[in-house]
Amino acid sequence: MKEKYKKIKMLIMDVDGTLTDGKIYIGASGEEFKAFNVKDGYGIKLLKLNGIIPAIITGRNSEFVLRRAEELGIEEVFQGIENKLQKYEELKMKYDLIDDEIAYIGDDINDYEILKKVGAKFAVANCVRNLKTIVDYVSVLNGGDGAVREIIDLILSNDI
Repeated sequence: MKEKYKKIKMLIMDVDGTLTDGKIYIGASGEEFKAFNVKDGYGIKLLKLNGIIPAIITGRNSEFVLRRAEELGIEEVFQGIENKLQKYEELKMKYDLIDDEIAYIGDDINDYEILKKVGAKFAVANCVRNLKTIVDYVSVLNGGDGAVREIIDLILSNDI
């Protein structure tokens, strides 16, 4: 696995259930709230320091996702994406990458097709069962509880 992780040039992440706990809080005025883990955020900054491009592909739209991505310097943010695989292929072409140079973290069935293609496949502990059968690594932590940081530390570690 160590050699596989050394090839990674981009990490694509899902949001709901991966960067967050998957819960959507809706206030009395209809405003939506999400909670992001600060450790995941610091891990994303570490990715960038190590030359790995962070990206987000998510099926939902949220102003909070854009705001958090801006705070972390994530330039590749795609929301409201029904066909995640198509957006994945576009990103791959834009950066002239091959599948083996891309990692993905997801939690649900809409992440399945990308996970089948990427070089490094990750899922959070509380993902759907179908993903556990195709990924390289399932985090110990749940989505939103630092699972993304756990995976980033694994990718960046020299002690794998």
